[in-house]
Amino acid sequence: MSDAPPTMPTAGPSDEEISALDAHWRAANYLAVGQIYLMANPLLTQPLAPEHIKPRLLGHWGTSPGLNLVYTHLNRVIAARGISALCVWGPGHGGPAVLANSWLEGSYSETYPDISRDAAGMGALFKQFSFPGGVPSHVAPETPGSIHEGGELGYSLAHAYGAALDHPDLLVTCVIGDGEAETGPLAGSWHANKFLDPVHDGAVLPVLHLNGYKIANPTVLARLPEDELDALLRGYGHEPLYVEGDDPFTVHRAMAAAMDRAVDRIGELQAAARSGRDTARPRWPMIVLRTPKGWTGPAEVDGVPVEGTWRAHQVPLPGVRDNPAHLRQLEEWLRSYRPEQLFDAQGRPSAQVLACVPGGTDRLGSSPYANGGLLLRDLPVPPLDGHGVRVDRPGTVQHEPTRVLGGLLEAVMAATADRRDFRVVGPDETASNRLDALYGATGKAWQAGTLPTDEHLARDGRVMEILSEHLCQGWLEGYLLTGRHGLFSCYEAFAHIVDSMVNQHIKWLRTSRRLPWRRPIASLNYLLTSHVWRQDHNGFSHQDPGFVDHILNKSPEVVRVYLPPDTNTLLSVADHALRSRDYVNVIVAGKQPSFDWLTLDQARAHCARGAGVWEWAGTEDGSREPDVVLACAGDVPTLEILAAAGLLRRHLPELAVRVVNVVDMARLMPHGEHPHGMPDSEYDALFTRDKPVIFAYHGYPWLIHRLAYRRTGHAQLHVRGYKEEGTTTTPFDMVVRNDLDRYRLVMDVIDRVPGLGVRAVAVRQAMSDTRTRHHAWIREHGTDLPEVADWTWEG
Repeated sequence: MSDAPPTMPTAGPSDEEISALDAHWRAANYLAVGQIYLMANPLLTQPLAPEHIKPRLLGHWGTSPGLNLVYTHLNRVIAARGISALCVWGPGHGGPAVLANSWLEGSYSETYPDISRDAAGMGALFKQFSFPGGVPSHVAPETPGSIHEGGELGYSLAHAYGAALDHPDLLVTCVIGDGEAETGPLAGSWHANKFLDPVHDGAVLPVLHLNGYKIANPTVLARLPEDELDALLRGYGHEPLYVEGDDPFTVHRAMAAAMDRAVDRIGELQAAARSGRDTARPRWPMIVLRTPKGWTGPAEVDGVPVEGTWRAHQVPLPGVRDNPAHLRQLEEWLRSYRPEQLFDAQGRPSAQVLACVPGGTDRLGSSPYANGGLLLRDLPVPPLDGHGVRVDRPGTVQHEPTRVLGGLLEAVMAATADRRDFRVVGPDETASNRLDALYGATGKAWQAGTLPTDEHLARDGRVMEILSEHLCQGWLEGYLLTGRHGLFSCYEAFAHIVDSMVNQHIKWLRTSRRLPWRRPIASLNYLLTSHVWRQDHNGFSHQDPGFVDHILNKSPEVVRVYLPPDTNTLLSVADHALRSRDYVNVIVAGKQPSFDWLTLDQARAHCARGAGVWEWAGTEDGSREPDVVLACAGDVPTLEILAAAGLLRRHLPELAVRVVNVVDMARLMPHGEHPHGMPDSEYDALFTRDKPVIFAYHGYPWLIHRLAYRRTGHAQLHVRGYKEEGTTTTPFDMVVRNDLDRYRLVMDVIDRVPGLGVRAVAVRQAMSDTRTRHHAWIREHGTDLPEVADWTWEG
């Protein structure tokens, strides 16, 4: 980590340098237009003809000139100062610009040798864009230098800050489109500068690009009065620098000056903080870039204004193949960039075009920070033996599972104190979720003011809490994608807030797995706690177990869902998840005291299987198939199934009962549908082919049916789970309301084992009566029945 600011140029760029910057920018604009329109004749060596035009015109021109301008000027400061940089390209479908620039700098051809940096490669670059078998129209995993999926707006700035954390020598520029700036997640992300430590973290340089329009409407920030916009950005804690205009050379000079000022100021702020001269929260610079939408494109089409309007957003000339006037206008547009000056006869970029481009891994498209697996180190997770709980007999001692996990996470945090590559994020819930042991190893990141009553706040803290699930998710994604490790702890019901964000991350991982040059990154790990069955105090609004359903709809090679039933299984699952690569792991575990069922060694073996028989809990003797299978997934369902098994052991001792616990939900799927799925033979051996299966599940019961619908014994599968019956009530009443309680489960067994209904009618009636007594008891006493509250396993 350097205490000195980056090397400063002695003066602004010369006229010759400005001309070189303009040449590079024109070349990038030419390549962007070519990608949208051309499938042949890339250098215009022939007059443009309809057969040179793609049959379907797809892509987004409007944002591309602004992105090209930022890329060009980033090249200049990187090359001049030798800084490590990364750029997050926020404005949606800006793919043509970033692809053009990575091709110009050579990183694209090094990544994809068949797209050479010559005329043939230029033709291939053009044809593949938004073409079957080609590449998407937005910045995507296929794009060298990218960590940000441009298909959905709102997350760029959060990703940028996540990338800068614990990378003290990295400058992360983030281009924010003014349409994107209207989203809630982006609006919340402006507060991330209150968490960026100028000593241990890198810097984020936001570039707010105001081109005035979205798809069909003006943008809010572009229409604000200048003083109001300035007040807003200063209120967010930034020092805005303004660049605007439509004359290229004027804008180039202003942009170069703004870039120099911003980088100089960042260096000054970091040097002051790292030398200890200044401990105040920095007011970081940012750039406000105001240029026309579709700049340098057609001013008018068919007599209607295009440049500088919403009409420039996608394809300004839509009828090129069929309209000779549009074809002529396209050729004029392409030739206005003077391609003969920018590329030689073989299609290679000219020396002037490449004059500002850095070399090697300094190029934005070759940055190792954008291929985080290159930087990733194994996480030093300590042996679990020092953290597991002792279990002499199952179901007699209780622990708070997440509190025990907190001790393990504290050890990981301490082991990474010097290398600083592990963070825990959450929306103001770390202590609530019983993970406050972490504060023994680190504080909570905080750069704003503090009061004597505050606890655990630290400028260099690596626990990050803000009451925005979007920002937590974005930070962690940016952190993981640039080569580090982490965990997202969240109340189960509110993980849904990031449903759409995790969609994009899963798509990113799925695509990255198919790109051999993308190195595996650490998995995105969720700990969902304060879950549906233990939100009886907060009530119905906090009761929703559906995030698991959402995740299991996604790419099977990426998603994993674990429901550990006790403390030691939670430790085993967490150990696996923290060490894994290229997955999204969802772990659902309670924070309230719950019974310990398995020793650490038993837990390791059970989690490795993912699902298995708990022989000590059942009554089958191995001489014949069981009469019924009691299955469970989740901590509270496991408790209720074991309590039901105890009741059956007492009241119907002749019944052969098998107890099966499922930790890894994907085990229920066919092997051909998920890598963890069981072959039919294994599933049939575990659950039987034709015996009743009473399955108590943590979430919505139809998920189990969906996962197992192809199985032979599906007709015998009866699932109990959450069915949107919740309120503020007692813990046991929550399961009674949803028919997941032990008494209801015993009744299900009696109803579904052939011939048992007549023989066990008295037992069934006793179970029903106990449920009735429960309702009266809680309304009188406000607590659960003593036989429920004081229950322990007696098997």
